[in-house]
Amino acid sequence: MEQLTGAEIVVRCLAEQGVKHIFGYPGGAVLYIYDAIFSQEDFQHILVRHEQAAIHAADAYSRSSHKVGVALVTSGPGLTNAVTGLATAYMDSIPMVVISGQVGTKMIGEDAFQECDAVGITRPCVKHNFLVRDVKDLADTMRKAFHIASTGRPGPVLVDIPKDITVDTCRYAPPKGEVRMRSYNPVVKGHQGQIKKAITALRAASRPMVYAGGGVILSNAAEELREFVDLLGAPCTTTLMALGGLNASHPNYVGMPGMHGTYEANMSMQNSDVLICVGARFDDRVVANPKHFGQVPRKVIHIDVDPSSISKRVRADLPIVGNVKDVLQEMNAQLRALRDNPDKPAKNIEAWWQQINEWRERKCLAYTQSDDVIKPQFVVEKLWEVTGGEAFVTSDVGQHQMFAAQYYGFEKPRRWLNSGGLGTMGVGLPYAMGAQMANPDGMFACITGEGSIQMNIQELATCKQYGFTPKIICLNNRYLGMVRQWQELDYESRYSESYMDSLPDFVKLAESYGHVGIQVTKVADVEPALREAFFGAHKDRLVFLDFMTDRETNVWPMVKAGKGLTEMLIDGIDV
Repeated sequence: MEQLTGAEIVVRCLAEQGVKHIFGYPGGAVLYIYDAIFSQEDFQHILVRHEQAAIHAADAYSRSSHKVGVALVTSGPGLTNAVTGLATAYMDSIPMVVISGQVGTKMIGEDAFQECDAVGITRPCVKHNFLVRDVKDLADTMRKAFHIASTGRPGPVLVDIPKDITVDTCRYAPPKGEVRMRSYNPVVKGHQGQIKKAITALRAASRPMVYAGGGVILSNAAEELREFVDLLGAPCTTTLMALGGLNASHPNYVGMPGMHGTYEANMSMQNSDVLICVGARFDDRVVANPKHFGQVPRKVIHIDVDPSSISKRVRADLPIVGNVKDVLQEMNAQLRALRDNPDKPAKNIEAWWQQINEWRERKCLAYTQSDDVIKPQFVVEKLWEVTGGEAFVTSDVGQHQMFAAQYYGFEKPRRWLNSGGLGTMGVGLPYAMGAQMANPDGMFACITGEGSIQMNIQELATCKQYGFTPKIICLNNRYLGMVRQWQELDYESRYSESYMDSLPDFVKLAESYGHVGIQVTKVADVEPALREAFFGAHKDRLVFLDFMTDRETNVWPMVKAGKGLTEMLIDGIDV
């Protein structure tokens, strides 16, 4: 066994886990770790310009690759700057390991320079956290961190390491087999009896419905979901976090449900007689008012790896605890066996499909594009056409996020990266960085607004240093668009602090960072500008496309806060 410093152990453990890229920002408490990084060649460190961006980039690295993202920050403000990124990843169950520096062990609790209670501050927004007080525990702690982050319901894990631990030495022992923790053994396989009951209920249903969530993406179960929908023959809706889990062109796909979901998805969710929830959590942006949702009698089947998510907001009649991929594989096997058995036919649901197709005829996403002003929906549709639906699309949070979700038809999983649970502005650009680092041969589009992009715009410098080349699609309406929409609907158009009164020249700003800037003001120039950015002279550069869009376009459909799932506004009209 070798004698290594704590810093060398950190680096060795990262290499053991197959880490190829980490994102971070140095500071006094982690300088020994950075010194060890300088002397190794197993992974690349990406220097961001703000710790928040490091966590977001590591987050997107994971979302787009099914790997554990890794970030490194220093103590004090380095850690507190990382908290928003940790909370963002925690809400969306993203596997990450974040290493933070801490003051020396003897100084903890003495208000030392750049000291903060990292464990206490992050406890509510991580899956687990550790404070390492002995260098002999460091290797095991790092291995446990990766194990906890990536198994069960995934999530971020923080490892807080005092500076003296990084310089202390001990004998280093290589890993021996898989990590085992007596107190942590998540259930993977679903209960056979419950699965059989679920299949029986679904096949006997007159109005079955599949409601799929982010668990489908996290468990790499898109193929299993597609087969399940085909075998069952039922309509399927995917949440914001599950877009691409079922290809948007699938005939059984009815769109996204919830606050800005489609008319057909919401009506199908509400009127089904057997609803199977696959890796989702019935959150407030999907079912809105649970009392309204519960007015229609139905049987609810709920599959989730996290038992605490089942019956949390909507009571489950048939709970199935297990990893989505494993449970769907078993359900598909049973459905295939029953399909091949002529003595046990499923119930005819032709009338259900006739009703759904009538709801589809409402064409709730229709809009009018004139020759005079650029509609944001039009830009997203043209982006889909130009990229052939193949781009990795990141977004910030607001109207542009919803337009991206509604009008970019995702055909594959892990191509849509956004902050769902926390709704964090400023993620779009660092998300694009992380996604490109994980998928260097892809196309990358960051759909953002003039408000969101300014929250981490300093990362344009990181993009220049490391050659990241996303195309920034800024839907610039000179408002904080979603805030303005709510103020229009609920506050009698009192636009309090939602107007961006002073905006930079984004073209010049992009150029000042060494990138390409293009402002688009005419409808006829939208598609040419996109084609030039992705496939023309600037295809290998970051291009900031500033689209001057209609100022007061709203996102429809919309279910207002506190309303029921089917109490929708479409184009401002109550349906």
